[in-house]
Amino acid sequence: MLKDTLLSLSQNDRFREFVLQNKIARSASRRFVAGELLDEALHAALALNKQSIQVALDLLGENVASEQDARNITQDYISALDLVAHTNLAANLSIKLTALGLDVSRDLCEENLDAILEQGKQHNIFVCIDMEGSDYTERTIEIARRAKQRYDGVGTVIQSYLYRSRADVEGLCDLSVRVRLVKGAYQEPQSIAYQQKREVDQSYVESMKILLARGNFPAIATHDEEIIKEACAFVRDHGISKDAFEFQMLYGIRRDLQEKLVRQGYNMRVYVPYGAQWYPYMMRRMAERPANLMFVLTNLLR
Repeated sequence: MLKDTLLSLSQNDRFREFVLQNKIARSASRRFVAGELLDEALHAALALNKQSIQVALDLLGENVASEQDARNITQDYISALDLVAHTNLAANLSIKLTALGLDVSRDLCEENLDAILEQGKQHNIFVCIDMEGSDYTERTIEIARRAKQRYDGVGTVIQSYLYRSRADVEGLCDLSVRVRLVKGAYQEPQSIAYQQKREVDQSYVESMKILLARGNFPAIATHDEEIIKEACAFVRDHGISKDAFEFQMLYGIRRDLQEKLVRQGYNMRVYVPYGAQWYPYMMRRMAERPANLMFVLTNLLR
């Protein structure tokens, strides 16, 4: 299956080195990644803000193996928060716990997370704890719950392809933890995750309706037009304000739909990734949508 192959390649070191050294591939990646530097991400974010689109900045990188690397990335996140505040950018921050050292030590990870959340609190900038593979799901939710006890401006991500997700959504709603709902982009076994698109979509819609009805400013993160139509109908039929939630999409994907939803009066936020570690992210985007793969292949074959 093509999706499984691409997800496997996202973890393949030899193929990664080949892609990273290929100038055409690096150029094609700019469709989905704002750049390797924070300044490039800010430039992209400002352009989106001018279109009345807010952003979520994400420094790409995951699974660091040393304490020093984790502390360095933590400082990079803090610098991003400072720059967002300084430029009055309409943006929040997305972070990964494995980038903060979760694989090294949970204590180290939570110490680094606290430093980021404290800076976010000072600047009144929301921080979203991103979700990674299923090995990290329980720990990520636990850490998000603990962080919520100390900081209001923190939330996390739930992936609808996991069987457990509806229960997780309900539990997070009970604690008023903000949730970004996605379908999921990692390779997961049938024992814990839906494998068919129809099942993933059904799970997504069920969790989405819970979040729209009970959630704390949820983020409905999807490019699926049918699901978006269902969300719009649900809030209309239940008298839910457009200001009570936001749609989210990925940088470089369905710009037409982003602009359309803004014109219709919905909140729109675009996830803007940046950084040198863009390869796994790009491979997951190609696995999600054949159109993304065709875009990259077309550039490679020019």
